[in-house]
Amino acid sequence: MKAAVMTEFCQPLKIMDLPDPSPGPDSALIRVEACGICRSDWHLWQGDWAWMGIQPALPLVMGHELAGVVESVGADVHTFRPGDRITVPFHMACGRCEYCQTGRSNICLAHGAIGTHFNGGYGRLAVIPAADANLVRLPNGIDAVTAAALGCRYMTSYHALVDRAKLQPGEWVAVFGAGGVGLSAIQIAVSLGAQAVAVDISAAKLTLAKAEGAAAAVDAREQGAVERVREITGGGADLSVDAVGASDTALPALQSIRKGGRHVQIGLTGAKERGVLPLPVDVMLVQEISFIPSLGCPTTSYRGLLALVSSGKLNPKRLVTRCLPVEQASQVLDSMTTYGTVGFNVISEW
Repeated sequence: MKAAVMTEFCQPLKIMDLPDPSPGPDSALIRVEACGICRSDWHLWQGDWAWMGIQPALPLVMGHELAGVVESVGADVHTFRPGDRITVPFHMACGRCEYCQTGRSNICLAHGAIGTHFNGGYGRLAVIPAADANLVRLPNGIDAVTAAALGCRYMTSYHALVDRAKLQPGEWVAVFGAGGVGLSAIQIAVSLGAQAVAVDISAAKLTLAKAEGAAAAVDAREQGAVERVREITGGGADLSVDAVGASDTALPALQSIRKGGRHVQIGLTGAKERGVLPLPVDVMLVQEISFIPSLGCPTTSYRGLLALVSSGKLNPKRLVTRCLPVEQASQVLDSMTTYGTVGFNVISEW
């Protein structure tokens, strides 16, 4: 199979022909039809997250935002068959533990993460462990590019806003960072009847955020950005979202919340913060501001997410600005170094 392979950190991926993999007893072999290139891939390519114990063995086929068709399954797979159209979460669960049995498969991580701990969607074929627990069947009408755009950015934002932060219609949401995750969060928030304010340093991304329904856009480069958010929202947002994972976004996001509000942390940090963000604890305590971390999306929550897509209330494909051959994956990663990408880039040719 053809694949873009990371053989060295921070170096161009190599296009290689690899042996076709085979599924184990509880696994499924997937023919990948589309795979998003995510900022999490960029972090991995940079060699980040060693402080979390994530040190992928090279060579590695990255890619965790994949959609495709089941080619074959192991003898112990009972729910899926060849020909089924599927997507997957990036976090691979076991399907048996207390977390999986209580709707929190996203924090099981028994098999790690696809494209991090084992080969992922930058290859034409991928093996998914514990297939009955980790495959998500796609409804008719949701094509592969749309499904690839769902994960991890849409699924992460959906779980964060709906399951974790309990977003309500009419609430104000301040989204700091209008990249893939942030734009997904804005589109989801608007579809749920909330009002969104986009905050970013890129005029192009702010324009796209407005096109996706943001009620207002704030340029973070301008002085008084937090005050501007508080003014727009009539005293502060009910919910803030850090969709980047940096002090420059998390702290102003927390400062933009009204008393009794919530902050949901979606973005993982990079080399500057190395997993540690300074928090205004006294202000959070006095104002009873809730800090809510959120990881991925349990498979049990996909039904609600896919229903919004099928109904047309969400349109992930609208955020796909470029479909490209696997040979161009390195160019996208390079652009991410300077935050040069807008919207989603999806591999759709091998």
